[in-house]
Amino acid sequence: MVGPGISLKRGSARLGLRDTGTVAHIAPDERHLTLTMRTLLNIIWLVFGGLWLAIGYFFFGLLACILIITIPFGIASFRMAAYALWPFGKTIVAKPTAGVGSALGNVIWFLVAGLWLAIGHLTTAAAQAITIVGIPLAIANIKMIPVTCVPLGKEIVDSDHVPYGSQTVYSF
Repeated sequence: MVGPGISLKRGSARLGLRDTGTVAHIAPDERHLTLTMRTLLNIIWLVFGGLWLAIGYFFFGLLACILIITIPFGIASFRMAAYALWPFGKTIVAKPTAGVGSALGNVIWFLVAGLWLAIGHLTTAAAQAITIVGIPLAIANIKMIPVTCVPLGKEIVDSDHVPYGSQTVYSF
């Protein structure tokens, strides 16, 4: 119970809102507003740092694809480049099939690239936090660091289409 006569029970149609927090479960007027805000935030993000972060991920992805054994790291880097370009409206979920290989790969990733990419996120966040408009972007940038450090065994999906039963790692 949120307030007098307002309930957010799972499956409840009151106010057109369910407790999942995703846009798919919001009334049409609120959904349009949410999608508009996501698009606006993504455009601001792209202009004020997202493009440079994506270029960094893409560059490392190219380097990682030079050797056959490091191609999985390159693919993860390309996936993160796409996420760094347009992060709002995306959710990171843990892959249920990830195992020991992903854990070992994440250790290697952190030592080779994750630390440097995290420093790039911190640097970009510091530059964004100088302005009032950039503060929410700086916070989002800081929240991307955990996924930057350990991207293997994770999947980036639209917030509207999170698979049932998935463990959400982080959502924008």
